[in-house]
Formats: sequence, structure tokens, C-alpha cells
Amino acid sequence: MTQTGSRDVEHEITISAPAAEVYRLIADVTNWPRIFPPTIYVDQVAEGPGEERIRIWATANGEAKNWTSRRTLDPEGLRITFRQEVSAPPVAAMGGAWVIEPIGAAASRVRLLHDYRAIDDDPESLKWIDEAVDRNSRSELAALRTNVELAHAAAGLTFSFEDTVRIAGSAKDAFDFVNEADRWHERLPHVATVRLTEDTPGLQELEMDTRAKDGSTHTTKSYRVTFPHHRIAYKQTTLPALMTLHTGYWTFVEEGDGVTATSQHTVTVNTENIARILGPEATVEDAKGYIHTALSTNSTATLQHAKAFAEQRAGR
Repeated sequence: MTQTGSRDVEHEITISAPAAEVYRLIADVTNWPRIFPPTIYVDQVAEGPGEERIRIWATANGEAKNWTSRRTLDPEGLRITFRQEVSAPPVAAMGGAWVIEPIGAAASRVRLLHDYRAIDDDPESLKWIDEAVDRNSRSELAALRTNVELAHAAAGLTFSFEDTVRIAGSAKDAFDFVNEADRWHERLPHVATVRLTEDTPGLQELEMDTRAKDGSTHTTKSYRVTFPHHRIAYKQTTLPALMTLHTGYWTFVEEGDGVTATSQHTVTVNTENIARILGPEATVEDAKGYIHTALSTNSTATLQHAKAFAEQRAGR
């Protein structure tokens, strides 16, 4: 503790991977939702050589928060410093650094440093921040180690794909259809029930029961970040049994006299459940095909309904 209401803390972990490889993974924030469990979505804007501004949406102690940080990248020193530009209450200020230290040629030590202060130096708020930083730091470092060490093994388990439709309408109307997920149980036949909360504008918590082709239903929970009227990014936190990761986004791009609407998915297969779900002879490729078909069927149906909705409003 440096002064009343402030903290300097450090967490570290040893990773069986070269320091330069670990640095590259941390430096590329676009992959953070896949690497770090608390992270929902990250926006990245270059500010100059070695400088960037990032906006992060993540969960802390079960609550969704967002903040803006500036980062300084030092690839030679294997150090990334960060400072929150706009912090989320009860945090008054927060910064720190990622420091990667080589341990021989094939291992490295990662130190995650934080310094922070609570609003009004409130002791209860500081305790809340202590718990959130400790929980998220441990989670991030453990996930980082898992991701790096299993990168080659998991490479064949992660895949991405897109579905796209052309809409003779406006991006706003198509966006509204996807954004208004609280009405999906009325508008989409594959959605049985929906629970949507948006306590912070643009940050949604979505839980729904979806019907499969065989009539069964499964529950998923996602956090969504919305950017009217062109993008909705999401990360599922309650997943179907065949997945260990599912992130994605919806985009709406006005081109000429219409809109190109796209649904993108990135998925990692849960190999432990393949035999139970698809049978003892099923392979990873079988699981990929099954997941691709299921997700594509639902997202294409949603896009087609968004198309009908937008075109009806446009009088097409």
C-alpha cells in the first residue's frame, strides 16, 4: 500500500514458451476475448509509433464493465505499459504493466503489475477492486499460460466462419432487429425464451433458450457490446456442450442501395464431449461440421428475418 486508498500489486506466472511469443500474444488485443475469460470485446486504435488506445469490455466480480486505456508497446524490452484513460466506478485510477522475462530459450516469466485507487479512497470500494484485480489477474495469467502452451494443439480445434445476406433496406433497421433480442422469442422460430438486460447503454446481458432440430432446447448466456448501427460483438459465457469458446459479431455495412449484413463466429471445439454428443466414432471434424451447421442455420435464419424486417420498413 503506497497511500490511503491506493494499491500497488503484482501477480506472476511461468510459461513454457519463448518470451517473444508470449509478448506477441499479449500485444495483440484483438485476440483477448479468446484468451482471457473475463474479456468480452476490445476496440483498438493506433495513436502513433508504439502507442495505442484501447477500449475493453470485461466482467469483474460477475458484473460487466468497460474502460478505456492507453498502451505503450516496447517489443525490444518485452514490456507493455497501460493506463486507464476512463475508469469504471468504483475505480478512480488504474494502470500497470505486462513484463515478460526470458527463462532460457523456451520459457518465460510473466509479471502483471497494477497500481490503482478507489473513488474517494473508500475502503469498501478498494476492497472490491482488490478482489476484482486479484481474481481477474489470476484468471488472465492462467488463461495466458494455457493458451500459449496449448497453441499448437488447439490450433486444429478453433475455426471461424461467416454467413452474409444482402438487404434492400437500411443498416439501422437491420441492426435494430438484431439489437432488439428481447423480442426474438416473438420474431425467431428457433428461440423459445429470452432474458435481456441492458443496465449500461450498449452493454447487454443476453440469456436465451434455443430450439434444436430434434426439438430439444439448450440455454446460452452472452454479453453483447453494441455499436449503432453497424456492429454488435458478443461472447458466450454459458456454452453448449460441444464448445469451449464462442465469440462473434454481427456487422451491417451500407453499400449502394442496400446493406450487407454478416454474422461471424469463432469457435473452439470441446473434445471431451464429442463422443457423448455425437457418438464414439465421431471425430473433431465431425464436431466442427455439426457446430458449423447448427450455428449457421440459426444465424442465417436470424439474418433472413432481419432482411424481411428491414425491407418491410423500407417498403420493398
